[in-house]
Amino acid sequence: MAMSPALRSKIVKLGGATAMTIAIALLGGPDGVEGQRSEPYRDVGGVWTVCSGITGPDVIPGHHYSDKECDALLDKHLVPVKKAVDSAVKVPIDNYTRAALYSFAYNVGVTSFKHSSLLRHLNAGDTARACNDLRQWVYVNKQRNRGLINRREIDRQVCLMGGA
Repeated sequence: MAMSPALRSKIVKLGGATAMTIAIALLGGPDGVEGQRSEPYRDVGGVWTVCSGITGPDVIPGHHYSDKECDALLDKHLVPVKKAVDSAVKVPIDNYTRAALYSFAYNVGVTSFKHSSLLRHLNAGDTARACNDLRQWVYVNKQRNRGLINRREIDRQVCLMGGA
């Protein structure tokens, strides 16, 4: 699945923006890969989720989250992801690739990211292979998941936007 024209336009318009700004555009709002839902729900793995993929103690079932609350939660949850990704990546990469890695690590968790072949390939200098490795991360409970297939393809497209 290709990224929607609205999301592509939003990301391209960011041009020289920081990786964090690109990641927020990629993840947040109704056009983002996570979508945005104001009411908590159980995701395909059964985890309580809200806004743009927020999980954990910030999710209160039955609470309605405003756009402002969702934006604040996304910022809060991306900060430790950014820190972990930035410390794990040992080679220079462009902001699109970095933003895609933030999106990926936000979704799978920083521990999985740090132990991935994707990171090993990236740090070995093979950015294109690392971007393509995103396609491997499409399983929920050992079953291929259409939503993750679509999401990883969008992350991959952003990852390659910098010319990997």
